[in-house]
Amino acid sequence: CMNYMFPPSYAWGNFSVLAVGIWAIVQRDSLDAITMLLTGLLLTVLTDIIHLSIFYPPNKYLSDAKRFSLGMAIFSLLLKPVSCYLVYRMYRERGGE
Repeated sequence: CMNYMFPPSYAWGNFSVLAVGIWAIVQRDSLDAITMLLTGLLLTVLTDIIHLSIFYPPNKYLSDAKRFSLGMAIFSLLLKPVSCYLVYRMYRERGGE
């Protein structure tokens, strides 16, 4: 997000899911917050794949900062399925079917 390689929609999507995640943590009895968090995580997995595939620069234009930024974006994308699984377990604990 800090390297301006991706469009603003990448940052807005991930930061909005972060805000919904904070809401889901604060309201422990809300099933809606967990549902919105799980939906947001699943949608950002899809949009992250699209952003990475469209905006990945050629190899000769990669500086160290851009390479680090891309590495962190890919690492975040790889951790999102684990986050989805953990959020789904919280959804089941809160009474979701």
